[in-house]
Amino acid sequence: MHKEAAIREPLILGHKTYSDITEDVCRPIEGKAPKAWYIMFGISLLVGLYGIGCILYLLGTGIGTWGLNKTVEWAWDITNFVWWVGIGHAGTLISAVLLLFRQRWRMAINRSAEAMTIFAVFMAGLFPLIHMGRLWVGYWVMPIPNQFGSLWVNFNSPLLWDVFAISTYLSVSVVFWYIGLIPDFATIRDRAKGAVSKKMYGILSFGWSGRAKHWNRFELVSLVLAGLATPLVFSVHSIVSFDFATSVIPGWHTTIFPPYFVAGAVFSGFAMVQTLLLILRKGMKLEAYIHTKHVEYMNIVIMVTGSIVGVAYLTELFISWYSGVEYESYAFINRATGPYWWAYASMMTCNVISPQLMWFKKLRRSLLFTFFISIVVNIGMWFERFVIIVTSIHQDYLPSSWSMFYPTWVDIGVFLGTLGIFFAFYLGFARYFPVLAMSELKTILKISGESYKDGSAPTHDDHGGGGDSHTETAPVVEEKVAETVAPVVEEVAPAVEEKVEEVKAKLTDEEKSQRVSSLMEKLGAGDASNADDLKVISGVGPKMESTLNEIGIYSYEQVSKMTDNEYEMLDSITESFPGRAKRDDWAGQAKELMNK
Repeated sequence: MHKEAAIREPLILGHKTYSDITEDVCRPIEGKAPKAWYIMFGISLLVGLYGIGCILYLLGTGIGTWGLNKTVEWAWDITNFVWWVGIGHAGTLISAVLLLFRQRWRMAINRSAEAMTIFAVFMAGLFPLIHMGRLWVGYWVMPIPNQFGSLWVNFNSPLLWDVFAISTYLSVSVVFWYIGLIPDFATIRDRAKGAVSKKMYGILSFGWSGRAKHWNRFELVSLVLAGLATPLVFSVHSIVSFDFATSVIPGWHTTIFPPYFVAGAVFSGFAMVQTLLLILRKGMKLEAYIHTKHVEYMNIVIMVTGSIVGVAYLTELFISWYSGVEYESYAFINRATGPYWWAYASMMTCNVISPQLMWFKKLRRSLLFTFFISIVVNIGMWFERFVIIVTSIHQDYLPSSWSMFYPTWVDIGVFLGTLGIFFAFYLGFARYFPVLAMSELKTILKISGESYKDGSAPTHDDHGGGGDSHTETAPVVEEKVAETVAPVVEEVAPAVEEKVEEVKAKLTDEEKSQRVSSLMEKLGAGDASNADDLKVISGVGPKMESTLNEIGIYSYEQVSKMTDNEYEMLDSITESFPGRAKRDDWAGQAKELMNK
C-alpha cells in the first residue's frame, strides 16, 4: 500500500474505522431528520413555489412583465442563466479533473459538488425556456417540416450551441454522479430495515453485489466518464461566452471571453461548494471528513481563479484603450463611472480584492472567514454577469435610445424562486442520499487517516513477543511456520472439515424448508385425513406419494395447481427424477381425476 508522507495533514480525522465511515454517512439517512432541516426545507419550498407562481404569471401575461425595454433586451434572465451555469462548473471539475490527477482530498467533497452541479444546471435551463415566451409553441425551434415554409434552426447561432453544450454537460454529469452513488446505495440497501426503503435503495443500486467484476467495471466507467467530462469543463462556459463574444457590440466582441468565463465559472462554483459544505459538515456532524485541509485546498483554487479573473478585467481595460476604438473605450469608462458604477465597484471589490486575502494562511484556513468570502464571491460573480450584459447595451450608438434597466417584482421573484428550488433539491439530496462517497473514503483511510498516520491504529505487526519481524529473513520465517503452524493446522483440519459439512447440510435444510413453504403457499394446505390416492397419477409411485405427503401434498386439487415454477420447486425439493412431473403432466392428470 502507498504510504503518505508524514508531513501531510491527514484527510480523515480521529480514530475512524471502516465501520465508523459507514455509520457516519448513513446516520442522517437512517435516522430522523432534525427540526432545522424541516424549517430550511419548508422555507426553500415556499420561496420555490413563489418563484413558480411568478413564472406562471410571466408565461400567462408575457415577457413584458420583465423590466426589459427596446434598448436593454437582455438583463436579469441571461444574467441568472450565466450565473447558474457558472456555479454548475465546480462539480465536474472536482469529480473529473481531480480524479484524473488522483487528488485524494476530492473524495470528501465530490458527491455534494456533483449534486450542486446538476441542480444548478437545472436552474440555468429554466431561463432559456422562460425567455421563449410561449413554451407551448416551443417545437417551432425544431428543424421539422411545417406550414410556415422554410423555417429552420440557425446552427450558426451561439444560442443553439448553448443548447447542445449544456444538455451534453448535464447528461454526462448526471451519469457520472449516479455511477458513483451505486456502491453506496447498495450499502444502504443492505442496512435498511423497512421494506419500502430496502426496495427503493435496491432499485437504485442496480443489483450491486460488490464482486470484483463490479468494482472493475465501476473503476473503468468512472475513468471513461472523467475523460469525457474533462473537455466539457472547458467547453461549456466557453460556448456560453460565445453568446457575447461573437457579436459586434462594444464590450462584448473580445477573444478573451472563453478563458475568462471558464476561470470565472470555476471561481464561483468553488465558492458555492464552500458555502454548502460548511453548512453540511456542521449540520450532519461530518467534521472528521470535511475539515480545514479541504477548505484550504478549495480556497487556493478560489485564490488562483480569482487572480485570473482580475487579470482578465485589467486586460479588458487595457485593450479598450490600446485598440483606439472610441466606442470600445466608452463602454468600459461607462461601466466604471456611468449610472451602474455601483455594480462595477461591487464586482471589482468582491471578485478581485476579496480573493487576495486568501494569501494569508490564517484566513484561508478560517472556516468562518471562508463562509463569508464564499458568499461575497458569488454576489460579485452575479454582478460581473450583470455588468457585462446591461452596461454594454443600455447606452448604444444613438443617445436618443439610451435607456436604464430596472428589475420588476417578476424579475426578482423568478430569481428568488430558482434559489428556493435549488436549495430544496439540495436539502432533499442531503436527507435521502449519501453526501459523502463512502466507498472512496474507505480507500484512503489507511493512507490518510489520522490514526494510521500517527501509528495509533492497530496494524498487522501488533503481535506479542519481542523482536522486529521486518528484520527476519524468509528462511527463518518459513522454518518457524513449519514448526509452529503446520502441526496445528493438521490437528484442526478434520474438525474444521466436519464443521463445514454440518453447516452446508444445515443451509441445505433451511433452503429446502423455505422452498417447501413457498410451494405450499402456491398449492394451498392439504388434509391428511381426506387424502386422495396420488399413485393413480402416472409417474407417482408409493415412494413418491410418501414424499409428497411429507411435503404436505395430499389431494388432486393441490397437484392440479402446479405450473412450471411449482414443478421446478418440487424437483429441487425431492431431488429425484427431475422433469418427470412436468413431462407426465401431473397437473393435467389431477384435473381429469377431479372431474371423474
